[in-house]
Amino acid sequence: MKNIDYHHLNHVKEQHRSKKTLWITLMLTLFFTIVEVVGGLLSNSLALLSDSAHMISDVIALGLSMTAIYLATRKPNKKYTFGFLRFEIIASFLNGLALSIIAIGIFVEGIKRMIHPQDVDLQLMLIIASIGLIVNIVLTIVLSRSIKDEENLNVKSALWHFIGDLLSSIGVIASAVLIYFTGIYIFDPLISMVIGGIIFIGGAKIIRESFAVLMESVPEKFDLDKIREDISRVEGVEDVHELHLWAVTTDHYSLTAHVFVRENIQPYCVIMAINHLLKTKYGIKHSTIQIEDPAILDHGEYGKKFLLQQA
Repeated sequence: MKNIDYHHLNHVKEQHRSKKTLWITLMLTLFFTIVEVVGGLLSNSLALLSDSAHMISDVIALGLSMTAIYLATRKPNKKYTFGFLRFEIIASFLNGLALSIIAIGIFVEGIKRMIHPQDVDLQLMLIIASIGLIVNIVLTIVLSRSIKDEENLNVKSALWHFIGDLLSSIGVIASAVLIYFTGIYIFDPLISMVIGGIIFIGGAKIIRESFAVLMESVPEKFDLDKIREDISRVEGVEDVHELHLWAVTTDHYSLTAHVFVRENIQPYCVIMAINHLLKTKYGIKHSTIQIEDPAILDHGEYGKKFLLQQA
C-alpha cells in the first residue's frame, strides 16, 4: 500500500479577492507604464522618468505577487511539506528590495541633474503626470480595500509601490508647476529625490517585515512569554520549554513546544487542551506539542533542576 502523508491542515491559501485585485492592477499598471516611459523620454523629465522606472518595478512586483498567489494554492508534497506559501514572503522581500534599489538610482540621477540641469517639456510632463495621478488614486483605493478583506504581505508591498507612484505623480505635477512659474529646472531632480526617499522608506518597511518572516522570528502580534504562561496554566502541565512560534506566511502560524506533565494525567488530554487554547485564544491552528518525562529523556542540567524541584 502506498504511503500517503496526511495533513490535517491543507497548507494552502485561497485569496480570490487578492487575485482579482492584482489582475486588474497589473493590466492598468502595464498600460500606463508604456505611456509614462514614452512620455518621460519625449519630455526629458527626470521626475517623469523616475516615476516610469518605479512603474516598471510595479509590473515586475505585481508579476511576482501573482505568481505567489497561484503557488499558494498548490498543496504540500513530500518535498515541500508546508506547500508553497513561503513564496509570498520571498516575493515581498524581492519587491521591497526593488523599491529600495530604484529609490537609490533616482537619488543618484537626481544629484547628477542638479549639477547639470536639463530642459523639460512642461506641457507633456503635466499631461502624463495628471493621467498617472488618476490611475494611481484608483489603484491605491482598490489595493487598500483588498488588504482589509484578506491579509497579504504581497498586496501590502504592491500598495506601497502605488503609494510611491501616487506621491510621484503629485511630485511631477508640483515640479511642472514650479518650473513654469519660476523657470528654475532644479525643481525636477529635487522633487524626484524627495519621491525617491519616500519610495525607499516603503521598500525598507517591506524588507523588514518579510525578513522577519524568513528568519522565522516570533510575529509581532504575539507575546511568547504570555503564551508560555497560558500553556503552563493548562491542567497537568508542569513545565514548558523548546517553545517556538513563527509565520509560514501572513496569517499562517505554526507553534511547537515540549512540556512536562504530571504522571497521573492523560497526555492526550493535555495536548487537546493546549491545542484548543492556542486555536481559540491566539488563532494558531498548526501546533505540535511533545509530551516528555525528564526522568526518561535526558534534559541535562535543566531536567535535573526540574526533578529536584519536584522531589
